[in-house]
Amino acid sequence: MLRLYGFSRVNKFARGNTRDLRVLWALEEMSMPFELVGIDHPARELETEVYRAMNPFAQIPVIDDDGVVVSESAAILIYLAKQAGQLIPKDPAGEAQVVRWCLAAVNTVEFPLLALQVMSFVKSDDAPAHRAQMTEHAKRHLGGLERWLSGREFVATDAFTIADILMTHVIGVEAEAELLAPYMHVRAYIDRCRARPAWHRALDAYCARVEAA
Repeated sequence: MLRLYGFSRVNKFARGNTRDLRVLWALEEMSMPFELVGIDHPARELETEVYRAMNPFAQIPVIDDDGVVVSESAAILIYLAKQAGQLIPKDPAGEAQVVRWCLAAVNTVEFPLLALQVMSFVKSDDAPAHRAQMTEHAKRHLGGLERWLSGREFVATDAFTIADILMTHVIGVEAEAELLAPYMHVRAYIDRCRARPAWHRALDAYCARVEAA
């Protein structure tokens, strides 16, 4: 059976924002059975030799599908969607669009949003200048996404795909509400995707299981 390595205990500020939620959401959407292996982050269970053999960066999530080990949330979602034949088109052109937007989510859109989140934890005289620069970076990408989503229900194809899971989680969880305020198409898109029952099932199960340290 598919095994998913996800958090069982995590720092309070990260609870509800961790990347294993992307995989959990996809598994709910596709009704795929799996075994969850809980990892206690504060107890340093990510730093064992056994875990580093699966992911040398000691990060969550990782899946083990009968010996096929995959890390990185975007790679995991692409693998699972292709295995299940769901949430990704079967034709090469459609698949390429989904892969394109999966990578855009984690490579382009996520970077400035994550940087802003990290800066909020750091007290430094240089922080305001760096924050202003990164905010402009985020606005540029969100503006491009706003134009793209005008007249579109989903980001990659006419149907909901794994690209929407990644884009929604990247923006909806990590972006500040005031940063999103000018982008009505992006906000409507995030609300539309997060209204899906599978997201609520995944989040409720996560919150019931994962302890805050």
